[in-house]
Amino acid sequence: MSVQRVAAVDCGTNSLRLLVADVDTAAGTLRDVERTMRVVRLGQGVDATGAFAPEALARTFAAVDEVADACRRHGVAPGAVRFVATSASRDVSNREEFAAGVRARLGVDPEVVSGDEEARLSFAGATGEFPGAGRAPFLVVDLGGGSTEFVLGEGEPLAALSVDVGSVRLTERHLRSDPPTAREVAAARADVVAALRDVERVVPLARTRTLVGVAGTTTTITAAALGLSAYEPGVLHGARLPLAEVLAACERLLGAPRAERAAMPFLHPGRVDVIAAGALVWRTVLEHLAEVAGVAEVVTSEHDLLDGAALSAAGVGAGGPGV
Repeated sequence: MSVQRVAAVDCGTNSLRLLVADVDTAAGTLRDVERTMRVVRLGQGVDATGAFAPEALARTFAAVDEVADACRRHGVAPGAVRFVATSASRDVSNREEFAAGVRARLGVDPEVVSGDEEARLSFAGATGEFPGAGRAPFLVVDLGGGSTEFVLGEGEPLAALSVDVGSVRLTERHLRSDPPTAREVAAARADVVAALRDVERVVPLARTRTLVGVAGTTTTITAAALGLSAYEPGVLHGARLPLAEVLAACERLLGAPRAERAAMPFLHPGRVDVIAAGALVWRTVLEHLAEVAGVAEVVTSEHDLLDGAALSAAGVGAGGPGV
């Protein structure tokens, strides 16, 4: 058995996540050594200013210092680290400042991946060790802070698109009241509906047979639907819920005042301000898929882009099918 220890970092609009894993390169599987998440809100204000805020960079660099410590502690070689930066990092004017800060701390360059590559990695991570039986094609939806990726596939991606709707972006753009007003919700929903029209032109959503939701927004909504007293990854991974239960959880999160959300035991403090927008996006996506594909249940996966990046860091699926 050939096992390689690797580290993968997913630096998104809202959070920075680390996975140190031992990858069995022959079997194409991985075993967690350490998995952590820090809310850094790198995308703070990016939608309005087009640049990373100094305080956002400071939070992110502090988290990268922690990543570097973890890599040294677990004996991860510099060449076995893959640092993936997603939505917020694609179009900012001071991207090189961000890249230089990561390079100085971790010794690797952050890869600002395209939406298509982000979708490919999410699909590989979510379906590589798919929890339980499912009917293909699978639609993996990765709902992030700045963008949402849709990727349809059967064993490998067949079609994918990334669209600029996410929990942080829509919160900053539309949801300013506590709780959001009907007018704010309608404006945000219109953005999601427009994005779904773009998705339909590229991804045949009507072919979906199994819907898989990944990333922190969808797993948090699943925790709400299950009524968990704490965030429990082992319970959430592979959970299958009727669409109606997930939609009801979205409604509760969208309509709850901030103080009520902050008291929810499964909700990470860094998501309190943006989960309402995330719930709005997920609700709109689910309603659309129910209409066009007859989707009646949702599968939640704790494995996503981070797992796909870790596998690719070990050469498993690296340079896989283009989408």
